[in-house]
Amino acid sequence: QVQLVESGGGSVQAGGSLRLSCAASGYTYSTNCMGWIRQAPGKEREEVAIIHSDGSTDYADSVKGRFTSSKDNADNTLYLQMNSLKPEDTAMYYCVADTRNCLHGMDYWGKGTLVTISS
Repeated sequence: QVQLVESGGGSVQAGGSLRLSCAASGYTYSTNCMGWIRQAPGKEREEVAIIHSDGSTDYADSVKGRFTSSKDNADNTLYLQMNSLKPEDTAMYYCVADTRNCLHGMDYWGKGTLVTISS
């Protein structure tokens, strides 16, 4: 099992920045990819950023150029730096991990951290 715990959410004004963290523990060696998925009220889930085993990262078009995800392998922590935030970025952000390739659902989910952006 892998446990994922997010932190860093909060409320900021549009144009501001936030950095989310995700502490991973347990059998982290079993995961091939990690990332962030968000869900806003009344909207479908959106894959924000996925870091693959080869180190490449896929970003949603809606966040390209504004968000950057990184991973510290030394302490098994995933980060999401979010800049130039917009009200439409308001959502619950979930840290996710998968033992396969993150293409067909995620094996592990954190409980989420809420990000609220005011205009």
